[in-house]
Amino acid sequence: MLTNLRFEARLPTQDLARARRWYREKLGLEPAEEREGGLRYEGVSGVFCLYASSGASDGSFTQVAFYVDDLDETVAALRDRGVVFEDYGDGAIVEIRGNYPSKGTGERAAWFRDSEGNLIGLGEIVP
Repeated sequence: MLTNLRFEARLPTQDLARARRWYREKLGLEPAEEREGGLRYEGVSGVFCLYASSGASDGSFTQVAFYVDDLDETVAALRDRGVVFEDYGDGAIVEIRGNYPSKGTGERAAWFRDSEGNLIGLGEIVP
């Protein structure tokens, strides 16, 4: 019944203009499309949207994740842009053993919060 789905992540924002600036200045992203109350960002193989909301996520879980080819390089570049990474006791980058077999044997990951408190993950697949 749902085999032809297209997936999109949705992230709430208290201030859409502030979030737009943050995603542009910190991540270098520009929306591919916009409408009143929403911004749509397209990646190589995925889409996420920011939308104006009176609600907010509590930020206690990863709400969207981006895969990168070189996590160390990406974390360093984002830090240079002022992104602050979470530290789970061993620094910003965490080794995660086990993964879906089609994706490799594990991941290296790091997390940060956007201007709205949404928890964003970065991942690098370990072959």
